[in-house]
Amino acid sequence: MTSSTIDTFRHFMQQRQKVAQAYVTGDPAPLGRISTTEDPATFFGPGGGYEKGAKRVVSVNEAGARQFEPGGESRLEIFHMAAGEELAYWVGIQHADVRVKGKEQATPMSLRVTEVFRREDDHWKLIHRHADTLVDAGSG
Repeated sequence: MTSSTIDTFRHFMQQRQKVAQAYVTGDPAPLGRISTTEDPATFFGPGGGYEKGAKRVVSVNEAGARQFEPGGESRLEIFHMAAGEELAYWVGIQHADVRVKGKEQATPMSLRVTEVFRREDDHWKLIHRHADTLVDAGSG
């Protein structure tokens, strides 16, 4: 891993934070732009299931974003990340307060997240996301 590779990925992760913010306000377009359109692609969602195939994952993500209304907030707490020439990942917690359609109050949400990215045409593309509910804050 070269320092320029990890620096490029760190810069990308700043964009990833903005993508997460857009998602929790009901806008799936930024996530669609950083998601792969080529298989393989997978999503292990908070509900315990899984999705396979780039088109299916993008479709599920779009439907997920539509559950939210403007006014939500999201922050990625990155525990660690790394990037090589072809693959990169980050692991951490996504903290959010989301406004779910049909509910008056914002809902707090903390997800344990692992995301894997692949280089495609000189851009990082999301190929796998595993996100599930944080049950215990752990020992930190």
